[in-house]
Amino acid sequence: MPTKITRLLNFICIIMIFSGQANAQVQKTNREFYQIRLYHFSTPTQEAVLDKYFADAFIPAMHRLGIKHIGAFKPIANDTTTDKRLYILVPLESLNQLTSLPEQLARDAAYTKAAEAYTDASNENAPYNRIETIILRAFRLAPKSGLPQLKSGKNDRVYELRNYESATEKKYWNKVHMFNEGGEIPLFKRLNFNAVFYGEVIAGSRMPNLMYMTSFESIADREAHWQTFRDDAQWKELSARPEYKNNVVKNEQILTRATPYSDF
Repeated sequence: MPTKITRLLNFICIIMIFSGQANAQVQKTNREFYQIRLYHFSTPTQEAVLDKYFADAFIPAMHRLGIKHIGAFKPIANDTTTDKRLYILVPLESLNQLTSLPEQLARDAAYTKAAEAYTDASNENAPYNRIETIILRAFRLAPKSGLPQLKSGKNDRVYELRNYESATEKKYWNKVHMFNEGGEIPLFKRLNFNAVFYGEVIAGSRMPNLMYMTSFESIADREAHWQTFRDDAQWKELSARPEYKNNVVKNEQILTRATPYSDF
């Protein structure tokens, strides 16, 4: 007959086995979080301060913290609009990593020094007008961001940020389902849309909404890809399904270019 000690050891072994399997499953299905920091600015002076801050301070500091790829994108429309914008994309392993970033940056002497023109700006010479912050969780079937496989130079590439807003939470989750289980993500992949990320917005000013970013060699390449998408038999079948009707009320398309200091 097994002793009490033997039974206890067997019980501990079983717990460890199941714990290890659970941890492996968590690792296997781990999804990134994304922070999008949207900077609104108006003047060339503000733009210069922002460019220097992200090129010399923020992005190098993120690299030192182990975050390898930071995106920095400016809308092509910046040249003609008074409300100019800069989008910063920060992929994160967890929300805990997000909340710890300010303290980690404060302890980075190189960051503190390089960021002085930005952090110590006067009220009369603020480097931006306002900052918006959007927090997203990666789609279940697209759990990680990816570097696009493009051959053209950054001056020619187009990064398209799309924002889909729904009338209700139920319709929003239906659109997320359309991307995942419905097959929209594999369709984009098959047609070489070079997606950077797909994300469920969990905090932002335009909820319920999702956002994703695709990339192209040029404006002409972008137009050709979307025409191919519209003509694709799989998309025609998917978009005609009655269960996916009327799940989006607004589709915003923002065409951007990556800055010289962007990792994407």
